[in-house]
This record gives sequence, C-alpha cells and structure tokens, in this order.
Amino acid sequence: MAVIRPFVIGFATTLKHLFKKPITVNYPEQKVPMFPKFRGKQVLMRDENGLEKCVACGLCSVACPADAIYLEASENDGSAQAGPRYASVYQIHKTRCIFCGYCEEACPVGAIFMGKDYELAVYSKDDFVWDKTDLLVPDATTPVPVNR
Repeated sequence: MAVIRPFVIGFATTLKHLFKKPITVNYPEQKVPMFPKFRGKQVLMRDENGLEKCVACGLCSVACPADAIYLEASENDGSAQAGPRYASVYQIHKTRCIFCGYCEEACPVGAIFMGKDYELAVYSKDDFVWDKTDLLVPDATTPVPVNR
C-alpha cells in the first residue's frame, strides 16, 4: 500500500492541472508583457534635435559596480552633441553587466535608459561588447533600414 500512495497523489495532481487553461505563449509571435520595473538592454538617448544626450561625464562608468561601462571623452565641434564634450567611444560589456540600473540613476542628463528589450542572445562572445552604434537610439530623421 505504501508504494501505491505516491502514484495516486501524482495522478491526482496531474488530473487537477489537466483541465486548467494553459499559461504558455507562442514566443516568437507573442511577446510576454514586461513589468514596469523590468531593466533590459540599455539605450543611449537623443535630445529633441536628434543629437546625443551623453556629455561624457563618466558618472555611469563610476557608478557601475561590475565595471562594465567604458567611455572616452572628446571635445565637441557641435555636430554630435550640444554640449562641450561627447563620448567618442562608449561601450558596455554585456558579459559583465548585472542590469542593476545604477548607470541610469547616475546620469545627470538622462542619456542612458534601461529599456524593455530582453532578447539579448548572440552567437559570438565578441558580440557582447556593445558600442555606441548599437546602443544609440536611431535618429528620427534617419530612415530605418528594412531587412528582407
């Protein structure tokens, strides 16, 4: 009798869940809505004129506990950013990033934003280093290329 009891409990659990509505989604076609406080892929924002917001102060790099952010400041000629300096090199190493959001909190001008994108898989470890071209929000005046 001691051997049959676990089987009965297992079958009862299976029958209990057999008639419930499934909670699965068809992933590529359907996306799961993200919670409001979800922190995904970082993006670098632009201002209302389409210029970069980052002033290369380095506070995001200092605030990062995992040392995942690297940037180099350069003097601005007015084409990249409205301020006196801009980040000529801005990289985030995703293998180090812990998605804590300290970079977003430390930025005085709101240049970096933790987005809602959770599809971060890549095929090569070199693709985990995202530079400014990968992180910068596309300009509203620049047409987005269509993949066919």
